[in-house]
Amino acid sequence: MPWELMINKTVLDNGIRVISEEISHVRSVSIGMWVRSGSCYENSQTNGTAHFIEHMLFKGTEKRSAFDIAWAVDSIGGVMNAFTGKELTSFYLKIPDYHLPLAMDLLADIFHNSCFATDEIAKEQSVILQEISMLEDSPEEYVHDFFDALFWDCHPLGLPIIGTKERVREMTRAGLLQFFNARYRGTNLILTAAGSLKHEVLLEMANGAFGDLDGSIREEEAAVPVISSRAAVLEKDLEQVHMVIGLPAPSALSPRRHAGLLLNAVLGGSMSSWLFQEVREKRGLAYDIQSYLSSYAQEGLLGVYVGADAGNISEVMDIIRAAFGRFKDRPLAESEISAIKEMLKGNLLLSMESTDNRMTRLARNEFYFNRQVSVEEVVAEIDAVTSTEVRDLAAELFIPSALSVAAIGRIKEAEMAGILCQ
Repeated sequence: MPWELMINKTVLDNGIRVISEEISHVRSVSIGMWVRSGSCYENSQTNGTAHFIEHMLFKGTEKRSAFDIAWAVDSIGGVMNAFTGKELTSFYLKIPDYHLPLAMDLLADIFHNSCFATDEIAKEQSVILQEISMLEDSPEEYVHDFFDALFWDCHPLGLPIIGTKERVREMTRAGLLQFFNARYRGTNLILTAAGSLKHEVLLEMANGAFGDLDGSIREEEAAVPVISSRAAVLEKDLEQVHMVIGLPAPSALSPRRHAGLLLNAVLGGSMSSWLFQEVREKRGLAYDIQSYLSSYAQEGLLGVYVGADAGNISEVMDIIRAAFGRFKDRPLAESEISAIKEMLKGNLLLSMESTDNRMTRLARNEFYFNRQVSVEEVVAEIDAVTSTEVRDLAAELFIPSALSVAAIGRIKEAEMAGILCQ
């Protein structure tokens, strides 16, 4: 059956988009409610609210306790979870196909009837404060929040998804409900499902579960980020220095996003990448070095993370600079770019074996593109990228004066300034 015939989309009267993909050869369904909510839609006063709400929707409804919610899923062998990102929050389940009505009922219950009980809010404040402390005790993770605050500066993309201890302590029931009622409605919601299902059956369930949900929203678009080069050091008594080096990169909507994927992959996106081979395999300067591409609706970030002894940081920075120069000064060889393309296409095709990933693709395609982008289209776009396009993108991005750097460990700002000036 053609790919297009497997996917259906219907918009409910209140603006909720219902999108499904039928996969007849599986016995599971992955279903999720996606909310246009996250730290990108917060400010210094509301920071961490979306993440807190994510926790609270599992803490009891008018007809189910927190245990009842957990047991309803565990007792059928399913999985229910959630996550908050910078632009999207998701509540999702994976269940045997014949339990789809229960999954829909659970999603509807937590969206319609969550109690936001004051005693549960107090307990969750304690839990999230411990979550923040755990993050701060993991410098290899915390350095990314430290870097984001530096790189995105005053833009909401720089706010930590989890919030700050100060803000978490100030959370109130009234504030949580105000944020929830403003965002978890209407056109801000996308319900996606993939697996053994029929769209008309899913749609009937969705109308019954969410058709009466308020369709009104209060939307406020974030300003476009203004990015400039910055550097910061957080001195801590650690065995290693944990560092992120970053530059602006194509957004999720940019026509050069696939060139960005190839550039990231060859730079440090795998064990065979140039940075991993040069820094770890050939010279043993670090256990972990990797590059990553974070693409958002308005802007993107190409970052390099490394954890290394303080005495190795200067040499590692020299290698990173050399990598930047290498990729902007000459096109990739045909064999190199072909291999990277095959890696990206293989990763994509293998991810399609999972109903979870298919359900997620439905939501992200709708959120960013307002349409479903087929795997075949993505493969063709990857194949169409030339080595010259990758080189031109590297030449545009890899400007030493545009680098932003954040480091945590036994290193002083003066030392970092000296390394950056080399």
